[in-house]
Amino acid sequence: MATLQERKHFREAIMKTLYEATEGNRLLGVTGGKLRDDLQVPDEDLAAACAYLDGEGLITVDWAQGNTPAMVMLTHQGIRLMEAEEEEHD
Repeated sequence: MATLQERKHFREAIMKTLYEATEGNRLLGVTGGKLRDDLQVPDEDLAAACAYLDGEGLITVDWAQGNTPAMVMLTHQGIRLMEAEEEEHD
C-alpha cells in the first residue's frame, strides 16, 4: 500500500494528466489503462486515487469490473481547480 506522500502524488499526477490530456474539456476523458501506463501507478493505487478524487467531486469515473477505472473525466470543479493552479504558476 502506498504511503500518504505517494497517495497525494498519485492524485496530483492524475489531475494534471487529465487536465493536460483533455485541455480542460469536461466532455473528454482518459482511459484508466492510459493513466496507469503513463503514470506508472499500480492498479490498486490508481483505483484508490480515482475513488478519492471522485469522492471530492473533482473527477468522474466509469468503473470496469474489479474496481478498475475504465474512463476518467474532470468535473467542472476539477477544471476550475486546475485553472486556478495554472493561473498561480503564470
